[in-house]
Amino acid sequence: MSGYLTGVLVVLAFNVMAAYAVYLPMAAGQLNLGIAGFMAVGAYAAAYLTNEMMWPMWMAIPIGSAAAGLVGILIGIPVLRTHGIYLALATFALGQVIAAIFLNLEVVGGAAGYPVTEFASPYVVFAAAIGVTLFMVLLSRTRYALYLTAVKSDPTVADLMGISVRGIQVSAFALGAAVAGFGGAFYAHHYNFIEAQHFSVLLSVYTVLYVLFGGTQTVWGPLVGAAFFTLVPELLRASEQWRYALFAMFIIVFMALRPQGLITASLFRIFRRRPKAAAGTEAQGKGASA
Repeated sequence: MSGYLTGVLVVLAFNVMAAYAVYLPMAAGQLNLGIAGFMAVGAYAAAYLTNEMMWPMWMAIPIGSAAAGLVGILIGIPVLRTHGIYLALATFALGQVIAAIFLNLEVVGGAAGYPVTEFASPYVVFAAAIGVTLFMVLLSRTRYALYLTAVKSDPTVADLMGISVRGIQVSAFALGAAVAGFGGAFYAHHYNFIEAQHFSVLLSVYTVLYVLFGGTQTVWGPLVGAAFFTLVPELLRASEQWRYALFAMFIIVFMALRPQGLITASLFRIFRRRPKAAAGTEAQGKGASA
C-alpha cells in the first residue's frame, strides 16, 4: 500500500470515529457542535499518560476515552437542559472553551503544541475505526437504540412509556463524547503531535456534515458520509482548483433532492423486500411446474 493511500485511509478512519461520536447524541435528537473539544480531552489525557506517567499506549487510550466520557457526563447534565438551537450554541461554546483551556495549559505545551512519544501505526488506527463501527452496529440492534429513537421522535410519549428521557439523553451525549475521546487519543499517538488549534469548531462542523449527508436514520449513514467527504475530494483532485467548487455544487444539489441523507431506513426496506419478492416468485414458479 502506497504512503498516499495509507494517509487517506488513516484520515478516513479518524473521520469515521468522529462521525459516530456525533451520530450517538444526534440519534437522541441532540446536535453536538462541540465534538472537537471531547476529541481534545481524549488526545491530551492519553498523551499526558504516555509522556509523563510512562503508561503504555494500550492503557492510556482507554483512559483518555473514559476521561472524555466523564467530561461529557459532567457537562451534559446541565447543558442538556437546553434544546434545539440553544443546545447547539451551548455545545459550540463548550468546544471553544475546552480548546482555549488546552491552548493556555503549559503542562501540555500550550500554544506550542505537545509532542507524543508513543506511536500508533496506521493498521492500529484502522482496527480502532473498525472496532468503533462494529460497536455501533451491535448497539443499533439493542433495546437502547429503540430508546434513542423513541426519545428523538417524541420525548413526551417516551416518558409516558416509562423511558428515562433525561437519562437516555445524558448517556447518548456521554457515550458520544467517549467515542470522540477514543478517536482523539489515537490521533495523538498516530501523528505524535497535538495542538489545540486542530480541535477547532470547523472540525465539529465538518463532522456534523458527515452525519447529515450520510443520514441519521441508520447506523450506516455516518460511515457513508465520512467516506464520501474524505474520498470524493481526492478523486476530484485532477480538476485542481475547481474540485472544491464541484464538490460543493454536488452537495448542494444532492441535499436539495434528498434532504434526509444518502442512507435511509426506507432504502434498507427496499433492499430487504427484493430478496423476499424473488424468493416468492421462485416458489410460485416451482408450484406451477409441479
